[in-house]
This record gives sequence, structure tokens and C-alpha cells, in this order.
Amino acid sequence: MVTSQGTASVSFPFPSVWGIHSSIAGRTIIWGTLTINSIIDNRVVGTVNFRGRPIPINGFWNESTKQIAFDSPYATFSGNLTIIDDQQSRIRHFILQGRFLMKPPSLQAGESGSWIATTDIALNQFPVSGNAYTGQLPPVGAFLTSNFLHQHQNFWGRTI
Repeated sequence: MVTSQGTASVSFPFPSVWGIHSSIAGRTIIWGTLTINSIIDNRVVGTVNFRGRPIPINGFWNESTKQIAFDSPYATFSGNLTIIDDQQSRIRHFILQGRFLMKPPSLQAGESGSWIATTDIALNQFPVSGNAYTGQLPPVGAFLTSNFLHQHQNFWGRTI
């Protein structure tokens, strides 16, 4: 089962909030949250928040290849979705990871790096047939961004 809105079917829940981490040359440059508000007809709309202020993003989702691409005013992001089911803890991990390119007016315009964003839900909340990878461990970045996301959500005593 997938989330549907418009004519698009999507392998992950939305609206959703993700912990996001980005690095250049293996050095962490920033942590934050990625919010995907909607995906209608393969168009992604949301925000990315690295410094306490949500910045709009717009982009595209390709369900058949599980690829996402979106732009903010400061960077272009592209990546792939991986879904990992942890049967023991009954958690489904959604992992977006890929590359980004900084663009003007950023002071780092022209530099590129990698990013990873994660969110998770109870395994029984969002069944996906044929797309989940059971028994695999998520990459370390999935745990780090997941921890960041949950700390950020609990910081104010509420979910953002």
C-alpha cells in the first residue's frame, strides 16, 4: 500500500518530518529537519529547516525509481529512498540519501556534498508490499538523523 494524492502514489507517508544531515568532504556542515507537506502528481512541496527558519522546497518524486529531487533557494538535492523494516523493534525506517549542490546566494555556492534524511513509523502503520528490506541494518546516518529528529521534536515538548 502506498500513500496517494492526486495521481501520484508514494512509498512513504506524507505529510512527514525527517531529520536531515549534510556534509561536504566528510565534514558535517549542518543538521536540520526536512518536511514533506505533499506530493501531488509527482511534485514535492515542503520545507527544509537548518537554522530555525523553514525554507521552501519544490521538486519531483519518481515512484518507479524511488528517486527524489528538490530545490531550495540555496541548494539542489537529489537522492534515493530506501525502506528498512526492523521486525524486532516493529519500526519501519524511511531513508532518503543522495547528493546536493550549493548555489548562489550561498557562501558555499559551487560546493557539493552528501545528505541523508530519515523518518520512521510503527511497522503496522504504513504497509508497503514488495518495497521493504527486512533484516538489513540502516546506515549509521539513519540512527543519527533519527535521534536528531526525535530530540528536536521533544525539545519544545511537542512535535513540529
